[in-house]
Amino acid sequence: MKFLRNHFINGLMILLTVRIGLIGLLSVPHLLMAQAATDLPALKNFILIIGDGMGYNAIQATDFYQGARQPFEEFPVRLAVSTYPAKAGENKTENPLTNDQSGSYDPDKAWKDTGYVRKNVTESSAAATALATGVKTYNSAIGMSVGFDTLLNLVEIAKSVGKSAGVVTTVPFSHATPAAFVAHNKSRSNYSQIAFAMLFNSRCDLIMGCGNPQYDDDGRLQEKKWKNTRYVGDSLLWVQLVEGSGIRTQFVVNGKQQVLQDSDGDGSPDPWTVIRDIGDFRALGNGPAPRRVLGCPEVYSTLQQSRSPKSGETRDSQPFFTPYLNSVPSLAEMVQGALNVLGQNPRGFFLMIEAGAIDWAEHDKQKGRLIEEMTGLTKAVRTIVEWVGKNSNWEETLVVVTADHESGYLWGGLPFTPLRSNGPGKLPVMKFNSTDHTNSLVPFFAKGAGSEMFRNYADELDPERGPYIQNTEIAGLIRLLWLK
Repeated sequence: MKFLRNHFINGLMILLTVRIGLIGLLSVPHLLMAQAATDLPALKNFILIIGDGMGYNAIQATDFYQGARQPFEEFPVRLAVSTYPAKAGENKTENPLTNDQSGSYDPDKAWKDTGYVRKNVTESSAAATALATGVKTYNSAIGMSVGFDTLLNLVEIAKSVGKSAGVVTTVPFSHATPAAFVAHNKSRSNYSQIAFAMLFNSRCDLIMGCGNPQYDDDGRLQEKKWKNTRYVGDSLLWVQLVEGSGIRTQFVVNGKQQVLQDSDGDGSPDPWTVIRDIGDFRALGNGPAPRRVLGCPEVYSTLQQSRSPKSGETRDSQPFFTPYLNSVPSLAEMVQGALNVLGQNPRGFFLMIEAGAIDWAEHDKQKGRLIEEMTGLTKAVRTIVEWVGKNSNWEETLVVVTADHESGYLWGGLPFTPLRSNGPGKLPVMKFNSTDHTNSLVPFFAKGAGSEMFRNYADELDPERGPYIQNTEIAGLIRLLWLK
């Protein structure tokens, strides 16, 4: 197990190396120990893009299909990330450290034993908690440690220093990854509880994602019988949110009166402006914007990945064989709106964006739909880069693109066989060797304020992927820069 290191800041930085095993906190490299807080870059905006399940070969397959590298592959800082959890099983004991399913990553075993990376793997909630809080935890945890302590996340840190904060996803907004950046719960499966916590216990300024119970996976209105309302809390709350959009601050939740949080610090609770229509998402991208936004498109599970296949589509079909739904926004359009909302704050913001259905396509071994979801992520990154150029600059904004874990054990054939291109516009030779996650290293790309500092954390070496960091060290650096 790597030594994970915690830091404390009092005027000038005092950096202390602490060996704490499975539940290590935020790491700081020895190289920074003498550096004064005033020497650190001023980080105004931090944008974190997570391709859920996006391994190296998911990117390679997309490069082959598009006939070009992805824009984030040109970012100046390119490393790898280890994703293992503190505890691979769910936590069902008050003494979790006695469990022998502790996570680790051995670079040599990973490339010599094709079965090694399939063992003791993380899942999205534990990985997202590590990315959001700087602490490794057990599988199924949402912002909780292995000892069930509540962990401080990046949304809470951003709000504590006067910044705005939001999360955007292509899957239900109360799903594992966005939930871990906003809420705290012992199990990711408690969707209703998590939705209530995200909407009422957080000062988050923006939440966007699927889970709209009034529509199915093809965007068809369910007039007589709604889909399961768990992703939005419950049916009563959903009706109150929609009818009270932009106005209502008091709700009846589980039979009790509940008041929304004060998100902007003016002493008054702030209402959610609820948007669902594709036109409203597009309008949100420019001009005056509401102070606080809950965006839930007119679709249930995912923006596009879960749409019904056209006759003849198989797992091996080319991307876009089945036309996209035209009633829901793209991830890029949601991101454009999120940037416009959060960018109103002169003190800056934190935004987490998840291309969550990459993972869903990989679990289903859908080659074409994997490329579709990767294409959506690419367009979202281009939108971000354009926004930085027009509304900010790389001296004050940091953009990171990474993954929470790899899914599908994707290779050109059996593990370690390279993918082979069939030319632009055609699926490459590729094969999913698993329907689950793996413990493989995932890619990391960074550009902007403080990005070069990530190199100081890359003190471990993989024979194929090169220098790598721990997933906890991403939040560690942001906390260092914002709480200096």
